[in-house]
Amino acid sequence: MNGLAARINDALPQTQCTRCGYPDCAGYAQAIADGEADINQCPPGGAEGIARLAIVTGRPALPLDPQFGIEGPRAMAVIDEAWCIGCTLCLDACPTDAIVGINKRMHTVIEAHCTGCELCIPVCPVDCISLEVETPGRSGWQAWSQAQAEAALQRYKLHGQHRDAAKREAEAAPAVAEPQAADTRKRSIVEAALARARAAAEQRDKAGSKP
Repeated sequence: MNGLAARINDALPQTQCTRCGYPDCAGYAQAIADGEADINQCPPGGAEGIARLAIVTGRPALPLDPQFGIEGPRAMAVIDEAWCIGCTLCLDACPTDAIVGINKRMHTVIEAHCTGCELCIPVCPVDCISLEVETPGRSGWQAWSQAQAEAALQRYKLHGQHRDAAKREAEAAPAVAEPQAADTRKRSIVEAALARARAAAEQRDKAGSKP
């Protein structure tokens, strides 16, 4: 990342939400520096974020481009633990490791680490994750702080290190059988968890129907 891209990245909220169309804030910062992206593609930063980027880049401030979303209050992910099947898909999706849990056990969100990126929502197979408004009446940088942005960036870096380490371990492990495709493996985990959830629900229904 060159000097301009680094300064742009420092001005971004580091929610790593991908709404800008890039895989992370650093990717968006580099695209702006390279002249491949406009400075008005970050909904979490909002109007103040655009003003910050205008100062850093020397470009004129623009209204937030609605195709990337709208500015709004910061939200936090909340898991309905009664419905969570422990599939772990949200753990991989969370860019700041704000979700904790283990396979086949319910998960929960650590409020202080959640950036409201919403990336856990679409991967949940049982729709047990919802969003709660954390900053009613405040949006953009009024709903976020530089300290929170810096903390989120550090957690994002650690998340990347963890994933890289896991990938290296998987690659170094001896192949004892034909490796199962990642999507097939995840599908099997979800199907097994759903089967357990259905069985538990049937047991509860039977118990409730007894005189």
